[in-house]
Amino acid sequence: MTYNEVLAAARGQIGPYCKACPVCNGRACGNTMPGPGCKYPGQTAARNYDKWQEICVNMDTLCANVDPDISFEMFGHRFSVPIFAAPLGALPMHYGDKYRDQDYNALLVRVSAEYGSMALTGDGVDPEIMKAAVLDMAKVGGIGCPTIKPWNKEFVFEKLDAVKAAGAFCAAMDVDGAGLPFLKAMNPNAGSKSVAEMKEIIDYAGIPFIIKGIMTPDGARKAVEAGAAGIVVSNHGGRVQGGVPSTAEVLPAIAEAVKGEITILVDGGIRSGVDVFRAIALGADGVLIGRPILTVIYGAGEEGYKVYMDKIVGELKSTMTMCGAATLKDIDWSKVWMG
Repeated sequence: MTYNEVLAAARGQIGPYCKACPVCNGRACGNTMPGPGCKYPGQTAARNYDKWQEICVNMDTLCANVDPDISFEMFGHRFSVPIFAAPLGALPMHYGDKYRDQDYNALLVRVSAEYGSMALTGDGVDPEIMKAAVLDMAKVGGIGCPTIKPWNKEFVFEKLDAVKAAGAFCAAMDVDGAGLPFLKAMNPNAGSKSVAEMKEIIDYAGIPFIIKGIMTPDGARKAVEAGAAGIVVSNHGGRVQGGVPSTAEVLPAIAEAVKGEITILVDGGIRSGVDVFRAIALGADGVLIGRPILTVIYGAGEEGYKVYMDKIVGELKSTMTMCGAATLKDIDWSKVWMG
């Protein structure tokens, strides 16, 4: 199947809120919640996408003609690509009944590992969702990253026990989900985490730990202080707070503050291999992509995932070739133009 054929197939399988648009740019879904949209005023997802498009890449073909190396090492493991699947949850509510969270995660964990990538899986009110995901990771040598909501400490520790028992490669917490209603209703201590609380959680985990939802240099420095091995620069796709900047706008200052001290990942509106190139040039080590991967899996399952990843990888390699970057480490500020 071609990418367009996969999208066409998805339009009969996904919805009613997601439209499986030719480009997932946050416009058709807008304020649609539940659904893939974002919180009022409903502009953050579109802003995430738009700001990557404002960054131009600098062509330079006076260089050796080699096949670009896009392999990426994180926490001692070498991945084939710097592109990971972002965590998504409550799929029947937001995207339609074709997949339960457990079924989607099982497919995603397996095909991501087979591709040389990794899936970050979502969490939910049903504790069986995460328990199933970590067992799926155990089947592929632990390659995967269960992403735990910022529940209260006791519940987080209970989930980390399951993560460690399954031998998961790493774990994460999406602290940007702190404003979700079901967390606000949970007492005590669900939601935002202090540095001390986060450090206690990371120490208990005992494996590389990623904090997702960092949007300021100060937040990044606090993640380093708490002992995180990595961060995800993310505004949760605009789903928990409106009126925030895009991830592309805040990434450079965050990278300047903590580059080299911690692995920096970024998500939000990254839709092409050119966008991946832009993100790395601005200081990211790798990227997360969420909604487009979900869409192609709804359209064509495992084949849809491979078609989409091949598309993104081809675009990234082509951009590296045209911009004189033989490896990911060659992609820096000199490779982009911001006007």
